[in-house]
Amino acid sequence: MNTKIAIIGGGNLGTAIAKGLVKNHFKPENITITRRKVELLNELKNLGINTSSDNKAAVQKAEVILLTVKPYKTDNILAEIAPFIKKNRHLIVSMVSGVSIAHIKSIIKTDIPVYRAMPNTAIAINESMTCIAVPNANNGQKELIKSIFSGLGDMVFMNEEMMDAATVLAACGIAFVMRFIRAMVQGGIEIGFDAKTASRIANQTVKGAADLLIKNGLHPEEEIDKVTTPKGYTISGLNEMEHNGFSSSLIKGILTSFNKIDK
Repeated sequence: MNTKIAIIGGGNLGTAIAKGLVKNHFKPENITITRRKVELLNELKNLGINTSSDNKAAVQKAEVILLTVKPYKTDNILAEIAPFIKKNRHLIVSMVSGVSIAHIKSIIKTDIPVYRAMPNTAIAINESMTCIAVPNANNGQKELIKSIFSGLGDMVFMNEEMMDAATVLAACGIAFVMRFIRAMVQGGIEIGFDAKTASRIANQTVKGAADLLIKNGLHPEEEIDKVTTPKGYTISGLNEMEHNGFSSSLIKGILTSFNKIDK
């Protein structure tokens, strides 16, 4: 791919995206990633990716700007690069949670396409679930966005008003699943496994369960029914979990995280 990309913000997310783009056949010499402490980007530099502490220079060389900074830094960085953003040349994809497209446009004051994307931390291993809002994008722009994110896991387009919900279900959701796995490991230790073995069993069981649903396109209850027999062990455990509020606690947690977001 010959698209010139600037990744503004070389933290964990920006670094993961840069590595994923190279794996997905984007030319490393066409990618520039910025960070104030540029020496922390030496691993990417060794891959042939351009590293810099100069956001303005990175933007001037790019066609696509991927914004991967912390929310509290967003306004200052947008104001810094705004004079160098050109109509009919640039496109911005923001991965900053809670910052709307309208807000970004109000700062850059240039009529260019601005989109939002919300990956999760599994992007580090190219297994992200990335939710993307591309209002008014034409087919060419959508294909470009697909080419950037398709190699980083799965992706889905949605309306911008769903991006806060996407943040909770996909990005926060990683932590919710991790907490479930931790509890599963603790239960495994209770019934006799050492921690390492319990963790190995739990991790692969969760991965297998997810793959069953993804590859077979089934509802979870269809797979649950396959392992719940009358008076069996599985249904006894499931019912005990439900009596103690397992499903309702998870749903309430998702709603609490969503309501925490400033609307």
